[in-house]
Amino acid sequence: MRFLMLALIAGMLSLRFLPGLPSTLLLLVLMLVALVAFVCRVFPLGIYLLGLCWACIGAQAALDDQLQQNLDGRTLWLEGTVVGLPEWPQLQGQPAIVRFELKDASSRRAELPQRMRLSWRDPPEQLRAGERWRLAVRLKRPDGVLNLHGFDYQAWLLAKRIGATGSVKAGQRLESGSGVDHWRERLKERLQSVAPAQMRGVMAALLLGDGSALTEQQWRLLQTTGTVHLMVISGQHISLMAGMAYACVVFLVRFGWWPARLPWLPIACALSMLAALLYGVLAGFAVPVQRACIMVMIALLWRWRFQHLSAWTALLAALCLVLLFEPLVVLQAGFWLSFTAVAALVLAFSGRLGAWRWWQVLTRTQWVAAIGLAPFLLALSLPVSLVGPLANLFAVPWLSLIALPLTLLGSALLAWPGWAEWVLVLAGWSLQVLFVVLDWFAQSQALWQGAGASPWALGFALLGVIALLLPRPVIPLLAVTALWLPLLTPSAIEVEPGQAEVWLLDVGQGQAVWIKTAQHSMLYDAGPFMAGFDAGERIVVPFLQGFAQTQLDLLLISHADADHAGGAQAILNALAVKTVVSGQPLEHPASFAAQACTEQQWQWDGVWFWRWQWRNAQDSNQKSCVLLIHAQGERLLLTGDLDAAGEAALLADWPWLKADWLVAGHHGSRTSTSRRFLQGIEPRYALISRGKHNSYGHPHPQVLANLQREDVEIYDTARDKAVQIRLGDYQAPWTMSMQSRFWR
Repeated sequence: MRFLMLALIAGMLSLRFLPGLPSTLLLLVLMLVALVAFVCRVFPLGIYLLGLCWACIGAQAALDDQLQQNLDGRTLWLEGTVVGLPEWPQLQGQPAIVRFELKDASSRRAELPQRMRLSWRDPPEQLRAGERWRLAVRLKRPDGVLNLHGFDYQAWLLAKRIGATGSVKAGQRLESGSGVDHWRERLKERLQSVAPAQMRGVMAALLLGDGSALTEQQWRLLQTTGTVHLMVISGQHISLMAGMAYACVVFLVRFGWWPARLPWLPIACALSMLAALLYGVLAGFAVPVQRACIMVMIALLWRWRFQHLSAWTALLAALCLVLLFEPLVVLQAGFWLSFTAVAALVLAFSGRLGAWRWWQVLTRTQWVAAIGLAPFLLALSLPVSLVGPLANLFAVPWLSLIALPLTLLGSALLAWPGWAEWVLVLAGWSLQVLFVVLDWFAQSQALWQGAGASPWALGFALLGVIALLLPRPVIPLLAVTALWLPLLTPSAIEVEPGQAEVWLLDVGQGQAVWIKTAQHSMLYDAGPFMAGFDAGERIVVPFLQGFAQTQLDLLLISHADADHAGGAQAILNALAVKTVVSGQPLEHPASFAAQACTEQQWQWDGVWFWRWQWRNAQDSNQKSCVLLIHAQGERLLLTGDLDAAGEAALLADWPWLKADWLVAGHHGSRTSTSRRFLQGIEPRYALISRGKHNSYGHPHPQVLANLQREDVEIYDTARDKAVQIRLGDYQAPWTMSMQSRFWR
């Protein structure tokens, strides 16, 4: 039985690694092969193929429900119902923005996906859950920035079965709110009207699973201390509610207050499941909550009738049910982390001899979970909290026994505002104590982002984890440590002397270019900071840390515009930067210690660099600091946002200028990349860094026409994603779009 469940799980997990989905004909062939395998009694093969087919059918249904290509970028009037709790992120100095999901959308002009994720800047009136709206929306197919060691937004949207995104231009409410989501929002409003102001967002996250009101500082503190799971309703919270209901029945039984004629165990299990489901509905019953409820149900069934089966059998059964219910959960990091944590605990506790005291169980739970999750966090390019086990040792019991029960009790008493306010004040005080302690833990360098590791290094580390967590270790501790070494000390990117590795990152409507020689590293521009999104923190820093980069020899900021310099502060906070140079040094904070962009020439590891700035520049774009890189006769030119007049001045100062590669000025704006300039430098390739469907119309058709007339091959980050060039190798670039995945 256990082997067959493993075969089914393996088949459905295979979906995550498919470069493309099989055709209908191939699926029929696979089903036929599965049938033959059953007839021949090769049951594991048959079960595996059926699991794979089921997962592929579910994934294909989600892909078929995505926005049609011909509607991408178009604005349509549509009608739909707001589901879930609308998110109102707090952005200082920015107009109010609401993000929400729309279900059962319809339009007279086109067939639309069943579920969409929309944003609305500065809406004219409050938008609430359960309401039906008529909206003018600029629709987009699921898409997002894509870089190595970065978050795959497109996969996240598919896992949530969101078939389109978009921005609302205008809207009209058709029907007032109703249903469970509307009731949840009314509860949220009542909670926030009574709860302490500084803890309203935290209480909303604990009670309703709505983390949109958490401040950026609170999120960063939770991530640094490895306690994000405390504010995201998942298995821990659902299990706690089920455990509280179970404990109440056990309490009555132990003191003789339970009716003798009633069997207490099935009633305790039923009440526990009911409590878990009610809390799940209160939290919105999202996919993580559904997964947690299924796992709790399996655990309760095992406790009631199937204790003769091992804990591993129960875990495999839960995993099978979760995957059968929603195969696309394999695209979510939370799925891998939650089941890995449970598996690590089962491995460490199931074979123990004798009883442990409560404090032994608590402490061992924390270090077991930390060790078990570490390789998977690194494999998913997620940071590892070095103080996580210690922080959770305090935070988990404090939240479970004090803060969360008080929050739930205060919410239950909202019908009596006086009592509710008193209880919620106590809950707010307990949460403040929690965050003070977490802040104390976070004072040190508590967060470690490991470099990207190879599959074989991750495999060795996983073997080390299993060997360490076994009740009786099978190999010495020294050998376990040796298995971890390939993961902890990955080899950095290798560049031959005389060559340069160049990455044009996909940062949306902005620019960031990483240049690496044999012994040196620099960054040209830092990515944008717009509408609360810091590309430096979210994209550039994880990318560099994924390549084991802890320092930069030079951060060259072309000019001070937010789409080029916005991410600089995050980069300076995360990495050791020796020198900062900018085309507008006085426009940056004094802490940057930015030097002026003066004309200069230097050499790193056989690669030559030239720097230039127009002396007669008048505006910010014209002050862009230009960089030319020469590696074994192959040249790359970066001009920032330099306009046509500046390009003419550059040709006048450098009449010898030629470039094989050109990063198009100003993201492909018609103010730059003039035909005269192209004829002067004679590039073979042009790179355009811009966001898809940007409001500026980049790249301009005239620029594209100029490039095509000069027979220049174009690479566009909106289409090709991040672009890798080995300068000095005279080869075509590699792009992230060449990395085949079935959801792209």
